[in-house]
Amino acid sequence: MSRRHREELKRLWFSLDRTNIPEKKEIIVDLRYVKSKFWPGYGYVQILSDGPDGYSSFSTHQEYPLEYAKDRMKEEKYKEYKLIIK
Repeated sequence: MSRRHREELKRLWFSLDRTNIPEKKEIIVDLRYVKSKFWPGYGYVQILSDGPDGYSSFSTHQEYPLEYAKDRMKEEKYKEYKLIIK
């Protein structure tokens, strides 16, 4: 792909209308691996935000993942996030 084509794609990507994207704010706790023999008690937590203001995703591997998610939801920044447990 030539440099000119990449520049055109980049320009098109950043000019997309994002105002009609529904807002989604979620904290997803994955408990499938809590009983792992290698990492007992650990699980994955993903904090996801998507909408007109942009996309953001953060994932972490934590001991006591549900407690970690509950603690995050107490913070002002995450009060409006929906908790999803897998």
